[in-house]
Amino acid sequence: MLNQAQGDRAILAKQLNISPQQMKYVTHTEAGEGLIFYGNVVLPFVDHFPKDTELYRIMTTKPEEVSSL
Repeated sequence: MLNQAQGDRAILAKQLNISPQQMKYVTHTEAGEGLIFYGNVVLPFVDHFPKDTELYRIMTTKPEEVSSL
C-alpha cells in the first residue's frame, strides 16, 4: 500500500487494522515507501532504489521513464 489520499487512508486504516505508526508509511511518503501485507503481518518498507541501474530501467512503471528506453 503506497501513498493514499486522506479519506482513503482513514477507510483503509480501519478496514485493514493499520496502526497510527504504520500509517506514517502511507502518509506524505515518497516513491519507494509504503506497507507490504503478508498474511496477517504488515511490514513497513523504505526502498530508495538507485535510478542509474539496468534493473531500475527494467522495473520502472513511470511512463515518462519507460518511453525513454
